[in-house]
Amino acid sequence: MSTTVAAFDCGTNSLRLLLAGPGTGGEDGTALTDLDRRTEIVRLGQGVDATGEFTPEALERTFAVTRRFAELVRAAGVPAGRTRFVATSASRDARNRDEFFSGIEELVGVRPDVISGDEEARLSFAGALSRIRPSAEPVLVMDVGGGSTELIVGTAAGEVTSAISLDIGSVRLTERFLGAGPPAPAALTAARDHVDALLDSSGVDFASVGTWVGVAGTATTLAGVHLQLEAYDRERVHGSTIPLPKLDELAFLLSRMDVDQIKALPSMHPGRADVVTAGALIANRVAARLHVADLVVSESDILDGIALQLLQAG
Repeated sequence: MSTTVAAFDCGTNSLRLLLAGPGTGGEDGTALTDLDRRTEIVRLGQGVDATGEFTPEALERTFAVTRRFAELVRAAGVPAGRTRFVATSASRDARNRDEFFSGIEELVGVRPDVISGDEEARLSFAGALSRIRPSAEPVLVMDVGGGSTELIVGTAAGEVTSAISLDIGSVRLTERFLGAGPPAPAALTAARDHVDALLDSSGVDFASVGTWVGVAGTATTLAGVHLQLEAYDRERVHGSTIPLPKLDELAFLLSRMDVDQIKALPSMHPGRADVVTAGALIANRVAARLHVADLVVSESDILDGIALQLLQAG
């Protein structure tokens, strides 16, 4: 029987696949070996915040990428029982999500799990800490997605003490406030005020945080820009740090650029160029509440958490 597992993560902005097997150096299935890892920008959640529904074009893009990913899963011999397709923020909000569910089930052979914000947070935390060793506690893991932002606080040993999902994400904030950019000062202020209000009411004790870890596209994209990579390099991004003053500088510079200028930045994924300003704004507002020196960037995230869960389930 194959020991390989297949983890899908479908968010508001991207669709990702991780094929993984058991790793060495971990206990009780807490280590992974990556066999294949893919990311495609599908923008499933395009317009969902305004209309409450997936558009036909967004579904078509998502199904086309899912079809390619499903072929990889079949070629690896992964059975349905060792495959999980997790859908997050956009799928929680869309009225026509049954159309999405049926299409994915036909292509992959498993029905998508629309997980709660709480489960999304816990999977992200487990994934982040699977390959990052925090220097101090408590640990705050931040996952800025397209439709929501997860803030998870826990111990260096991986125990979650609090988790919250906020309805602010790079796509949602762009569509609601910022537009194509560069945003007008009034729009930027409105977006900042909106993010601040949600962070202030989140219940997170930001001042006590000892280590801040950022996962997913916003954090990794900002790390690539900060490191001035000519081409995106996952190995160099993972475990890198962004000093908080530099994060503030990045957020400011991106807010003064249009999409074409952002696309021209070395290592920038063209599919993130129109929403990274909003993602940077969210990260910057979190940073303003912290007393740590750096943002630690992890390439391990919810995908790794899903894969670990599948391996532990046998």
